[in-house]
Amino acid sequence: MKRSEYLARWLGGGLGVIGGFTLGYFMVRGLGSAAHPGWAVIGLTTLEGLIFAYLGTPYVLGGWRRFNFRLTSTPLPDLLSGLLGMIVGLVIAVLIGFFVRDLPYGYGLSSVLALLLAAQGASVGLTRRAELSTLFFGGGARETDTHRLPAVLLDTSVIIDGRILDLAKTGFVDMPLVILSSVLRELQMVADSADVTRRRRGRRGLDVLTEMQKDPSINLQVTEDETPPDGEIDAHLVRTAKRKTWAIMTNDFNLNRIARLEGVAVLNLNELAQAMRPVAIPGEEIVVTVAREGKEPGQGVGSLDDGTMVVIQNGRRLLNQTITAVVTSVIQTSAGRMIFAEPAAEPRRPPNRLKREESA
Repeated sequence: MKRSEYLARWLGGGLGVIGGFTLGYFMVRGLGSAAHPGWAVIGLTTLEGLIFAYLGTPYVLGGWRRFNFRLTSTPLPDLLSGLLGMIVGLVIAVLIGFFVRDLPYGYGLSSVLALLLAAQGASVGLTRRAELSTLFFGGGARETDTHRLPAVLLDTSVIIDGRILDLAKTGFVDMPLVILSSVLRELQMVADSADVTRRRRGRRGLDVLTEMQKDPSINLQVTEDETPPDGEIDAHLVRTAKRKTWAIMTNDFNLNRIARLEGVAVLNLNELAQAMRPVAIPGEEIVVTVAREGKEPGQGVGSLDDGTMVVIQNGRRLLNQTITAVVTSVIQTSAGRMIFAEPAAEPRRPPNRLKREESA
């Protein structure tokens, strides 16, 4: 148990003791000490106040944390729209109250009606802000943002990969990058792993987040989970992204497939890197080093600077040499792009006329 939660429990218990004692005191005064022993009634109410307050404090704190998280994470236009909806609901409740206040329990009914309509108005204002703004102010200003992602959730794999830091520094990613507290805990578990490789990967991910947080041009946000993850973290990420209409950035193949099946937008850095590789055109000349022999007789295999494999026909005789090759075809596979090429024809030397005359 955390120290803050421990102190909150005992503070709540102290308030419960005071409330229970006050309730018992007024009960004894109202009932009279002749019918019931006063010390017993006060002792029971005090004990009940202590128990209920001590056990109920975590639930009150949890509700306050969720409310505070929603209040701080909700955009300001949504808060203003919800406040406007609540005011409209209260105005409608006051107008209806003029007709029901003369009925039996009219004031109590008016109060309940005001609470219900205020809550309903706030809910409508929060959930239908875009439609209301389009209705009253026109939809021309919102048409440009219909396909823009409000935020992107970062997965553990993409943080450990590290390329997100370089990508964010370029300025192409202008939406907020959100990290859930559950993802941070998973990353910390990897960094504290007994396995050396996993520990090194986890610490690399923490270093990447530290560098991103220092850069003022990167909009990195660390938020608490609205609901604790029950099960795998991947499923929790998909549920959160679907509920918030956010996207997920990941390199995990399984998470990629599951999120797309759930209708969640996915940004895959591997797909981005594959799309940014230069496309070789048949007939184009490339410079490549023949590093090893190929599977077929006479073939040589090399690679470009970006890692694209190049299969060179009749390149075995040019092993460990940097040559100029002519692209013959390009094949796209699930593992990446593969280029087939042939060595460029060497320029023929002109015949030596002097040697011919001497031989004659």
